[in-house]
Amino acid sequence: MSPIFEELDYEKTPLGEISLRKRTEPRLDNVLIYEVKLGDEFLMSSLFVEAEEQLTKLGLHRVKENGHRHDLNVVVGGLGLGYTALTAVHDPDVGRLRTIDVMAPVIRWHQQGLLPIGDELAVNPKSELIHGDFFAIATDDKPGVLNETQVHAILLDIDHSPSHWLNQGNSGFYNRESLVKMKAKIVPGGVFGLWSNERPDAEFTKLLNEVFSDTEEHVVEFPNPYSGGVSINSVYVSTV
Repeated sequence: MSPIFEELDYEKTPLGEISLRKRTEPRLDNVLIYEVKLGDEFLMSSLFVEAEEQLTKLGLHRVKENGHRHDLNVVVGGLGLGYTALTAVHDPDVGRLRTIDVMAPVIRWHQQGLLPIGDELAVNPKSELIHGDFFAIATDDKPGVLNETQVHAILLDIDHSPSHWLNQGNSGFYNRESLVKMKAKIVPGGVFGLWSNERPDAEFTKLLNEVFSDTEEHVVEFPNPYSGGVSINSVYVSTV
């Protein structure tokens, strides 16, 4: 197989230059990898999706343990390559999925089927892709995307961690006031789930426990073929 490097899309946005590319990795027997970059920063890779999938699995498992088992109404903050949302849409108990992303190009990639998962999130009747600012929508107390009905789960996969943000403007979400506003949009027994690229942060868990009834910290390990060892992400699951 000849080496591949192809830039599938590149666009300037208010948050910076975003690009989607696919390439083969000679160090890994030429496996095909899809990557997203924002400026010079790597945002995501199709090589590492385990923790994103676990965000959905762990969050929905908790929702079902809390007694909500059918026709679940789920919101995902952050679309990216789509693995968090795809795991939700494949769950037979999910009846409605809305995925919110501030980047119009990312939504277009899914509509055009440029990604490994194709266009499923754009065409599946359970799924709706929304171009918007998740943080503004989640904390807005006026009628809007999440205010017509409470949801069973809000799953957030945008920033690197609660203290390492894609942009400074996101930092205002990770405080008591914003979390309380978002909590009001979730049914009793529903959950807020959050992915982090870092190990669980005791201070953030403390904050979550001040807002929600309880919080679980999950350390997610997955193989790292570059190092030959394992890498670690974390998932927070908080119950309303």
